[in-house]
Amino acid sequence: MHWIDPACLSERRGRVSQFLINSHGDIDGMILDGRLQVHVPPHLGRTIGRYIKPGERISVRGLKPRHADVVAAVLVTTSSGRPILDEGPDHAAPERVQPTARPVETDGQIQQALYGPRGELRGALLKDGTSIRMPPHAAEALADYLQPEIHVRAWGHAIKTRYGMTIEVSDLAMLIDAPAS
Repeated sequence: MHWIDPACLSERRGRVSQFLINSHGDIDGMILDGRLQVHVPPHLGRTIGRYIKPGERISVRGLKPRHADVVAAVLVTTSSGRPILDEGPDHAAPERVQPTARPVETDGQIQQALYGPRGELRGALLKDGTSIRMPPHAAEALADYLQPEIHVRAWGHAIKTRYGMTIEVSDLAMLIDAPAS
């Protein structure tokens, strides 16, 4: 999004509750104040992780899709005033070693749905901080399962880094008789 002037975009401020990572282990988002999803392009992940920590207050300028509670960041400003601007990927950057995915099965309660930068449903965030991800067509088919307070069991392959854990879901089930939280 390097062609967009961030000065013309609205600004949102908040405290970073947690990072979101993609299935390659790259930071591709954050949750602000426990509810607002901020999508960042994965090529900014290392910079975000270097200069921003959970609990820090930041500001974000970005685009908000019409039908999803997500902001696609163009500019993130740290609490110290350091701007992190999306200038597009650095094609000369060295390849990063990707963490190994491992098969997992987990149960959890949905905290909120997760979206891609254009507002497409992509999965959900569990209350324990784990993100469950899937392609948009699968997420749309399972939209009823990805609602807050729904208990689910997910099977898939997990990537865990110091920034968080994500599961690329292969199967998902709603738990009807799960205990209340």
